Amino acid sequence: MMMGGVGVMTSREREAVVVCTGENMNAGISILEMETGEELMRIPTCASPPHGLVCLREQYLVASQIQKHHRSYAGGAIFIWALNKSQVLHRSYPIEPIGPISCTKNGFYLIGGAPSGNIYLWEVSSGRLLKIWAAHHASLSCLTFSSDDSLLISGSDDGVVFVWSMICLLDMADSQSTGSSTSIHSWSDHDTSITDLVSTSGGSSPMLISSSRDGTCKVRNLVSGSLLLNFTFSSPITAIALDPGEQMLYSGCMDGRICISELDIGLEDNPTVFSEDQMTVLRGHKGSIAALSISMSGLYLVSASNDCTACVWDVASSKVIRNFIYKKGPITNIVVIPLSLLSLKEGYRSLSRLRVSLLDKGPHPSNAFEGSISLLQTYCTLEDKEVSVARFRSTDSLNEQILDLEVLSGSLSHANSDVHQELGTFIMQRRTPEAVQMRVETMVEQRLWAAAMTKQLTTMNKHLQSRLLDLAQGRLLDDSNSTTRKRKFTDPTEHIK
Repeated sequence: MMMGGVGVMTSREREAVVVCTGENMNAGISILEMETGEELMRIPTCASPPHGLVCLREQYLVASQIQKHHRSYAGGAIFIWALNKSQVLHRSYPIEPIGPISCTKNGFYLIGGAPSGNIYLWEVSSGRLLKIWAAHHASLSCLTFSSDDSLLISGSDDGVVFVWSMICLLDMADSQSTGSSTSIHSWSDHDTSITDLVSTSGGSSPMLISSSRDGTCKVRNLVSGSLLLNFTFSSPITAIALDPGEQMLYSGCMDGRICISELDIGLEDNPTVFSEDQMTVLRGHKGSIAALSISMSGLYLVSASNDCTACVWDVASSKVIRNFIYKKGPITNIVVIPLSLLSLKEGYRSLSRLRVSLLDKGPHPSNAFEGSISLLQTYCTLEDKEVSVARFRSTDSLNEQILDLEVLSGSLSHANSDVHQELGTFIMQRRTPEAVQMRVETMVEQRLWAAAMTKQLTTMNKHLQSRLLDLAQGRLLDDSNSTTRKRKFTDPTEHIK
């Protein structure tokens, strides 16, 4: 890795950049310090397609593998690593190749999209394949979740975008593990392949931003489905990113430019169209932009290109402050993580470690989910943000966590190291209250979820009623005008008069 810089980087918390290529399995994954470009850790054997690398709950890296570079399997492959270890933890082999992947923020569920148009839904803790459904008629290109994890959004090579309800997908009592599902929204106004999807919280009106090789980025209301903004470009858009404040949109172009535009939302009935003439343009790459990512502080933008370079931009000045030459091949994925995650002590990390298992290759029999009840959303209000973060979990996975807590209490109490003795004593003193509290919280969370969903459904119902009334009034007005015109030309008394 060669590095160059033209400025001094300062940040509230040091961050690392996780990069991988999609051309060479031997290149693997590199974790680089953002400030210096120093390679902190290298994970061998990985070649991941675009949108094929995610950080699972800030504890694991998960990457789908490009099939043509690995001859040891006939279907697909998904590898999982602990963040601070280079040795692979799990190698899973689905029945078909998997391209884009995504995960819920709490790390409970993993989604994968296949070239056949199928989408796979796994429960991470057990590895169970909960559902497969034929989502698209073309190859999946992008997957993401809404800001509260209640919706799954998928895009494909034919320019179609679907929105799916996670509640419906996880409702195993009313649906089979394989088959089809009904989407909440579907849009086909992109002319060609979807290249990226980004969701926003948007307060009471969450939004979705989609980019395409047709040279457009479209901003939609996720509740009503209406088009709010339409950005047009002279070059195909290959990647997008949104700042933490959800005010600025960064659009990477095939010609190497990065266009910056403001999300100025107008009236839903009058979507605004913006051209690139109204945007700030960043120039630092010679090849197509492959990936974009914003630092957690929002101070820096990280871009990667097919010309084997990566740049770190200062958002305030729109200038490059670091550039890297990645000799292992064109970068396909970028993930920004806190640098501290690589140095956490294993003893303390194990307390909150998410259980991950080998992912099922295929679906279970139809009765495989008997005895498992889906506890869908559980909300936790954040003090620093006026939003609610939704989480999904099942009774099986939650009971496993409670059992892990009790087993961990006993095992740590016999540990010899000072760290483990301290942790063991701490947990042994609180084992029963913690376990009981965990079980009580499941009941409280169900009530919170029910109240939140009732509010959401009420809002959607009011919106639909308003639209239906508008349509009904319009139809009555058209019928009235039609009747008036008919009487004017056909009523004999009109001719006599």
